[in-house]
Amino acid sequence: MARVCEVCGKKTIFGHNVSHAHNVTNRSWKPNLQKIRVQGERGGSRRMKVCTRCIRSGAIKKAVS
Repeated sequence: MARVCEVCGKKTIFGHNVSHAHNVTNRSWKPNLQKIRVQGERGGSRRMKVCTRCIRSGAIKKAVS
């Protein structure tokens, strides 16, 4: 399964580490994904991989246990 937020589509991005001596190596930035139970539109709940920014902004509604 891919590291992608199911709400906003945020995914891993790639770039370079650049040292003081300008040695360039590959690196990646991964989104901070959490697997949480989300309340659906029709009252049910399901598990989703959601980034912390979507959780914090209120883009989803957490399911109550």
